[in-house]
Amino acid sequence: MAEKSQNPYQPPASNVHHQGDQESLHIMDEEEAKRKRMKWTIGIVAFVIFQVVQALFFVLVIMKFKSPKFRVAEFDVQSLSVGTQASPSFDMSFVAPIRIKNTNWGPVKYDASTVNFTYGGVQVGQAIIPKSKANFKSTKKIDVNVTLSSANLPGDSNLGSNLSSGIINLNSQGELRGKVTVMFMFKKRKTSQMNCTMAINTATKAVQSLSCK
Repeated sequence: MAEKSQNPYQPPASNVHHQGDQESLHIMDEEEAKRKRMKWTIGIVAFVIFQVVQALFFVLVIMKFKSPKFRVAEFDVQSLSVGTQASPSFDMSFVAPIRIKNTNWGPVKYDASTVNFTYGGVQVGQAIIPKSKANFKSTKKIDVNVTLSSANLPGDSNLGSNLSSGIINLNSQGELRGKVTVMFMFKKRKTSQMNCTMAINTATKAVQSLSCK
């Protein structure tokens, strides 16, 4: 007579469910930890990228020192008297609008300077630029009274032919030396050059053209 086979031990159903719940909680904890690590990683990478962009902007933009633009702007002729082709001469007065455009991210303090007005390479007048400062990303405006005279021109100049054409060609030249300061501590000396040409119409007594390099 065959013996009865005995069934192996069966754990209570409550223990099986308990173990399953523990495994599920363990998996959920691991997934939550992964999500937190991912968030931290993304945050750190974003912070590093932001710092790199900031550093590049600081080096390439903020710390890029530039020479201010030194120019004469358009002006109105206050008075103009001219001679004849046989006895050529001119006397002129106007208010010269000197412009110093500072494109740096810091102010520029510049020394006193002069702007020389010339005809045919000979000085016929001068404007004095006082020592001052141009704020960052701004244009310093200086209006200077100027009087020009052809008295110092040599007798063999071509002024007579120019007067017959109704145009007086002038040049303005100058040099501006200053120091740019960024972030209150980074300083660098810069020099600006003015080189402008202008044509004065003797009939209309006005500036016909003006260009600066």
